Amino acid sequence: MRSSIHKTLTFSSLLHIITRLNPSPITQFNPNPLRTMSSVSPQRMFQLRLDPLTGNSDWVVIEEEEDPVAENAPKPLLATTSYLDMLNDSRRNRAFREAIDKTVTKPCHVLDIGAGTGLLSMMAARAMGSGDSTTCSSSEGRVTACESYLPMLKLMRKVLHHNGMGRKVRVINKRSDELEVGMDITSRADVLVSEILDSELLGEGLIPTLQHAHDKLLVKNPQTVPYRATIYGQLVESAYLWKLHDLYNNETKASDDIHLTPTGMETILCIKPQQYSMHCDAIKEKIKLLSEPFKIFEFDFWRRPESHGEADLCIKAINDGTVHAVVSWWILQLDSEGIIFYSTSPKWVCHPFNMKDLHSSFPSAGDWCDHWKQCVWFIPGKGLSVSKDEDIHLYASHTDISVSYNLKKQAWGSEIGQHDYCAQDCQLFLSPERIAIYGNSSWRCSMLRAIKSVLQQKNCSLCVVADDSLFLTTAVAHLSKTSHVISLFPGLREKGAQYLQAVAVANGYSMDRVEVLDRRKVHLTMHDTRHKKVDLLIAEPFYYGNENMLPWQNLRFWKQRTTLDQILSNDALIMPCKGILKACAMSFPDLWKSRRSLKEIEGFDHSVVNATLGACGDLPASTESSCLPFFIWRCGEIKELSERFNVMEFDFTKPISPCSGNAQVKFKELGTCHGFALWIDWVMDAENSVVLSTGPDQRYWKQGLKFLTKPVAVGIHESSIGECCSAEIEASFDPSTGELVVNYAFS
Repeated sequence: MRSSIHKTLTFSSLLHIITRLNPSPITQFNPNPLRTMSSVSPQRMFQLRLDPLTGNSDWVVIEEEEDPVAENAPKPLLATTSYLDMLNDSRRNRAFREAIDKTVTKPCHVLDIGAGTGLLSMMAARAMGSGDSTTCSSSEGRVTACESYLPMLKLMRKVLHHNGMGRKVRVINKRSDELEVGMDITSRADVLVSEILDSELLGEGLIPTLQHAHDKLLVKNPQTVPYRATIYGQLVESAYLWKLHDLYNNETKASDDIHLTPTGMETILCIKPQQYSMHCDAIKEKIKLLSEPFKIFEFDFWRRPESHGEADLCIKAINDGTVHAVVSWWILQLDSEGIIFYSTSPKWVCHPFNMKDLHSSFPSAGDWCDHWKQCVWFIPGKGLSVSKDEDIHLYASHTDISVSYNLKKQAWGSEIGQHDYCAQDCQLFLSPERIAIYGNSSWRCSMLRAIKSVLQQKNCSLCVVADDSLFLTTAVAHLSKTSHVISLFPGLREKGAQYLQAVAVANGYSMDRVEVLDRRKVHLTMHDTRHKKVDLLIAEPFYYGNENMLPWQNLRFWKQRTTLDQILSNDALIMPCKGILKACAMSFPDLWKSRRSLKEIEGFDHSVVNATLGACGDLPASTESSCLPFFIWRCGEIKELSERFNVMEFDFTKPISPCSGNAQVKFKELGTCHGFALWIDWVMDAENSVVLSTGPDQRYWKQGLKFLTKPVAVGIHESSIGECCSAEIEASFDPSTGELVVNYAFS
């Protein structure tokens, strides 16, 4: 999947959306635009930019004649995509090259859908020979590359020109379902080469794309690369995965009288019933296998697929346990003979199960990569208890963009797989990590201790919850019977208000003491607070829909605190009162390899894309290295090379202001430093007795990773010559942009 934090629309598309838009009461910024967010021979485009300190987004015009990949263009436009990771996947590149060389052996018409940098198009153009072309519908070979995302298309043209392929590949800036034979292309294509796959296989629109291609763009019985894709799955037990979705039972274990999911409303706060992409190898020690791998669905690229499909499978348990999830992955067969394969399976799967007719060795999972992961489907509630050798019935179904599952122990048993809470108006969907945080006993205990501490210090008649924290709003209303609570809920808004109403009785408060402003306001006034000053301003901080942002983008709380300054009482308590930017020098070779600068890929020079895609290593000294959000513990091999240290502090008791800090880095381990992990520890109280960390040990928060321009060998004091023994890191925060600039120097 090629993800980005920028959405791009044509002028006409934007007008179409504006005229048809029916605003929902809850919106969530989606950092992963589909290819449908694209242009049709555009004259101008609109790029959606998010202000991290206000949460506001606006459309910035990109003119057709402007070059989004020029030196002065905004680097994050493509640096936050997964193109770089995908192009560094040598196993993928080699498999496609071998399959294309086997398939495109004569001049013919090749169509590349979702062409990206044009790698597959160039492979196809190179593979065409000058032999007999009577089996093709055209007398001469040609390649048509279809790419709808304008910035990517411009980058592809650079790559084609750099490799002398500009005249051998025709580039069209449209979606494939907008192409017409006789207008955009002269004839139907003989061969389809494409890679429009995400971790779930179907999420990038594989089925509708293939349907339209077979109906309108391809000859009868075309050749395709890939040839076939098969989805496999496995039943697993994992307490870690269970905590990511079952808030009700984990909350019951907390025993703190806060009921985010009261009895009878077990799924009022839950995750969406869908598959979630995840690096399952990172949690293999926390997984118990309860079945052998099994085949679920098969999709042939060379023929028109169906939009819907079902599979009813009987699976035998291989261990006693509780089924908490279905882990799934897919295998690509790239050639028609069944020789060339690519798998996204976890590393514990290393044999060609259920593929007895395979005549060649089957590749086990390759190097760590981030563009394709495994998928997890969570079994609702506590899961399904099974015994060894017991039969489990799995019902799987797919739409044109997703796969879903239901489990039952016997053919006549009740199904386990659907969320059953009926009050849909009150139901809220949160991310798995947020569900796990709300169910974490230690986190809840710390939060409650901090709240009780401030309530003991001061009689808070008016409390404002600045962020989207359902826990804080519920907890303050429950613990303080005299406080009036206003929740801003900038992301949840009306849905948050409906939720609070639904759980009020279970948490011992009435809605006459709790309110959510019914409109989004830039500034609160004394009129909004009924002419009362705010005694307590509180946040986690957590902003709905911002889970994929960098840690310091939650400094939005500081901005909000500043806008509320005029209505705060003189002795108002602020929680958290301080933020500490912390860092640690890290070795992460797998992640580095996936983001390193590109040179030659299967014979084609891709060095021209490095700066635009935010590559690391072998870049000009003036080039700024990337800082991107990751769950670092999921990034393959990792090692901390230094002590964790403070870089700078943010004082929330005062209005937002520019600030900076620096620190000396002392290395404690020998190794290769690839960058720095950065995160924020939230100091909840003035006594520093409650500090909530979002560092690498806390698995439900992403850290910001500052990549070096090139790796550095480091060592401890008196280490060998050539190894750096120390470094200095400095950071500065600009409140006008919300940007954190991080610089470093090794000595």
